[in-house]
Amino acid sequence: MKDLVLKLKENHFLNDEEFKRLIEDEREETLGFLNKTASSVSKSVYDNKIYIRGLIEFTNYCKNDCYYCGIRKSNSNAERYRLNLEQILDCCETGYNLGFRTFVLQGGEDGFFTDEKMVEIIKAIKRNYPDCALTLSIGERGYDSYKAFFDAGADRYLLRHETADCEHYSRLHPNNLSLQNRMDCLYNLKEIGFQVGCGFMVGSPYQTTDSLIKDLKFIKELNPHMVGIGPFVPHNATPFKGFEQGSLNLTLKLLSIIRLMLPNVLLPATTALGTIDATGREKGILAGANVVMPNLSPRDVRKKYLLYDNKICTGDEAAECVLSLKSRMNSIGYEVVTSRGDYKNYNKE
Repeated sequence: MKDLVLKLKENHFLNDEEFKRLIEDEREETLGFLNKTASSVSKSVYDNKIYIRGLIEFTNYCKNDCYYCGIRKSNSNAERYRLNLEQILDCCETGYNLGFRTFVLQGGEDGFFTDEKMVEIIKAIKRNYPDCALTLSIGERGYDSYKAFFDAGADRYLLRHETADCEHYSRLHPNNLSLQNRMDCLYNLKEIGFQVGCGFMVGSPYQTTDSLIKDLKFIKELNPHMVGIGPFVPHNATPFKGFEQGSLNLTLKLLSIIRLMLPNVLLPATTALGTIDATGREKGILAGANVVMPNLSPRDVRKKYLLYDNKICTGDEAAECVLSLKSRMNSIGYEVVTSRGDYKNYNKE
């Protein structure tokens, strides 16, 4: 299987049958060689630098009813909250003083935050922290909305496509949501000039190897600046509460495959990885990831933004414990740096 890994490193792509063989090979030596190869590629582009993003989960209201998500509209047990502008800026101040130079505003698709409100928030953050990058992760909006956010100063946009398989998409979402619209949003964001991130869940219900291959092909075609993948973790108040969580090893394998496909990509070791394995994020870094996203949200709301069960809310996930995070990254030979951590060779103009 080493020949396929080396072919992927050289050509940055494989055919469907080759991807299938690599994905379904469960031997430890295959995973080890793949992770090591991807890590070397990551270091060749970004050295041993790990970029930190300050995550601000500013609303857990959502109009959607995705079957896997803990903040879905139908979850009447969710304690809903919204942060106001002052609270958001307080989070930024805390993060800035800790060395964060990228803030990520993440929330459900909440109609309360109109385009005008979002523009006000974006301009305030960029006015107060002009040397910082601002990432938005607030779901599907129209072209004009995205353009307004970009013109206001937002730099990046994360929008997980969740799956590039139409049939699979329909089994994860209600009928009012469509994969085509999701993909259109991603292409619009890229056209406008954002650094764009897509991504998917590993091991989500009804996922097949063929579904994963479609994900890889879509990612290659989109050529995003960021890719966020993590294991599916069930939430007790969703229709998928009885399904098994995604595999750690398969997630690590796919992180490495994506690094070899897109050597310059910004690739997070996600909170979900750290949730299913105590050293999951370290393993993600050693598989080719180069971003971690500690939580800057106020302590009293962190446990309310539960997309899945057992999510890390305290300890190292708290931004205040950034020193411990740095120590953990140092222990595996990496350095957490104070930097915007832009995509290599990216030019906003």
